[in-house]
Amino acid sequence: MGTKTVNSGEQIDRQSRILEAALDLLSRHGISGVSMRAVAREAGVALGLVNYYYDDKTSLIRAALHQVDEQDLQLVAPDPSLTPDEQLRKALRRVAGAELLTTRYLSLRLHLWALAQADEGYAEINAAAFDRYLDGVAALVSNAKPELSWEECRERAADIVVIQNGMWLTSLLGVDNASIQRSIARTEEIAFAPSRRSTSGDAALREL
Repeated sequence: MGTKTVNSGEQIDRQSRILEAALDLLSRHGISGVSMRAVAREAGVALGLVNYYYDDKTSLIRAALHQVDEQDLQLVAPDPSLTPDEQLRKALRRVAGAELLTTRYLSLRLHLWALAQADEGYAEINAAAFDRYLDGVAALVSNAKPELSWEECRERAADIVVIQNGMWLTSLLGVDNASIQRSIARTEEIAFAPSRRSTSGDAALREL
């Protein structure tokens, strides 16, 4: 293994630690608790190293938001080893994984949403990330239900995400596991429901 490869790996590891530290601080203290010095202390690295990778607090927060975006996309990443139906069900259930229903993660979500409301630049990042996640859910729905139009797949994805976000929010209040399972079941009902076109067509035939 060459020195260049090792150095590249070390840089990625350092940047990952810095971004995770920023997200941890954001989760616990909100945007006011994030500073270059605080992140360096949390990550266990020199302040100069944080300044080397990121020009200022804004660029650091932006990079952290992009990392959250990448993690979200992993939730809807297709699994080629599964059938389209199984891929969709797996993705819908993945959002209720134990690692996502932690106080740290849910608190981070709240702070990120608040951040998007308070800053136009962060709002643009959040909106773009939301669209990519929505497209990911819609693509899984489309693969499992190829008879649906893309518009209907996007509509279903939007309805599903509303339920998922509500589940994450209310989980902070201690909602029991049965409620979470019912929420997942509801997203599956939405995803796999018959096409509106076929439903309206059947109704028209019955009227004849």
